[in-house]
Amino acid sequence: MFLSWALMKLMNPMVDETTIKMMTEEYSDNPLAMLTVSEKLSPRALIEAAMRAEAGMELSRPLGSPVVLSPWTKLYLNPKQLFELPSSDYTSVDTSTVIGAGAKRPLQLDIPIMITGMSYGGSLSLQMKVALARGAAAAGTSTNTGESAVTDEEREAAKFLIGQYHRGGWLSGPEQLGQLDAIEIQLGQGAWGGAVDETIESDTIGKHLRKAWHLEKGQDASIYSRMPGKETPQDIIDMVNKMKAQFEVPVGVKIAATDYIEYELAIIAKTQADYIVIDGAEGGSAGSPPTLQDDMGLPTLHGLVRAVDYLTENGLREKFSLIVAGGLATPGHFLKAMALGADAVYIGSIALLAAMHTQASKVMPQAPPSQLALYKGKMNDKLDIDSAAHHLTNFLASCTAEMKLAVQA
Repeated sequence: MFLSWALMKLMNPMVDETTIKMMTEEYSDNPLAMLTVSEKLSPRALIEAAMRAEAGMELSRPLGSPVVLSPWTKLYLNPKQLFELPSSDYTSVDTSTVIGAGAKRPLQLDIPIMITGMSYGGSLSLQMKVALARGAAAAGTSTNTGESAVTDEEREAAKFLIGQYHRGGWLSGPEQLGQLDAIEIQLGQGAWGGAVDETIESDTIGKHLRKAWHLEKGQDASIYSRMPGKETPQDIIDMVNKMKAQFEVPVGVKIAATDYIEYELAIIAKTQADYIVIDGAEGGSAGSPPTLQDDMGLPTLHGLVRAVDYLTENGLREKFSLIVAGGLATPGHFLKAMALGADAVYIGSIALLAAMHTQASKVMPQAPPSQLALYKGKMNDKLDIDSAAHHLTNFLASCTAEMKLAVQA
């Protein structure tokens, strides 16, 4: 009580003085001026301006853009009551999906919600990768290596593992690719504005990761804007077809959604790929420059609709399975994406937050929850893997149950 009284006695004069100044001084000498500036420029722009002034280099913002333009909440699903009766039993609703039905070994999942590519090392800690793999496995769905390599730990934990054949080259060769349940040729990412160069400095790469990526001590890791050695669209077509001829599992192509999406799809249509991933601008990342997140690409919903329209109009819809990614967070989002033509959805940021659950309190409010999950996170050793896996499984089960109820209606 005394401490509260003392603080009030100290603060009252300061509050009084500031209040009087705000109500009587001209704007040029009024602290209220910062409020009007923040309304004009936004608090985020002011903070990021200060960060740029301090750093003198591009920023790296985790979990993607706060700019969300996909109007999911303006779309409603339509129940039926009389002219068609609701399903009699929601538990009989089939939530399974098949990716790459034409492949020799199609990827058959119990639910259409998949864990997107978030790489060990480039994004997440090994602990979080294992937790995601275990949680997804218990729910009967897949996880994804992201732009990394296949580790023994993730492969052992995953029931279905999709691997990204990417522009860094750390996942390649029969030994790595032969362990996968599907191969995803990663040509771009929504949160990175498509595809740009990225360097991971050697002093941030630990011994286990360096071994997984086949790097020498002191060697930086590089991701390039294009596949090394591939100079033309035909080179990409040949690469996809060669991969398809070598492996029995589904082979897919992932691109960032842009206003050129029809041109990109026209190239993919010339390949023998089994599936396509459309990654919208609202997608997440462990960290990418705000300009690439906020000002480039195409919103997820728009990218999905345009992809479906193009494939349908050109008689290609049955040729490719279609997965959509980028800012999807609720069962309603997932259902609406599928109603618009997706065969499955990828989730990332929301899966991480669900997995961390109350463990986020281990780092908050002193640090953001991402510090518990990221490879470079200062508190990633505090993650309880079993708890994270359990809560991810619960999240997926909850989403699936709500989706079944909505389909029953």
